Amino acid sequence: MTERAASADFLTAFATGWPEREPHLMVLSLTTQKGVQDFAMTREQALLVAKTIKRTAAQLAPAPAAGPGAKRA
Repeated sequence: MTERAASADFLTAFATGWPEREPHLMVLSLTTQKGVQDFAMTREQALLVAKTIKRTAAQLAPAPAAGPGAKRA
């Protein structure tokens, strides 16, 4: 099994689309501070990814409330 890093890079942007010559594929582009990674997937894979993300996101704890000294962007 491949060793994995103990931390993850934060996602800064994402986009979806499909190649003009291969409309049966979806391309998911994920951007972090390290660069862009493109992933091609079939319709079935895309639906499974979407279902899994939706289920996982519903289980996330709410973000902690910002205190009075918190900086705003």
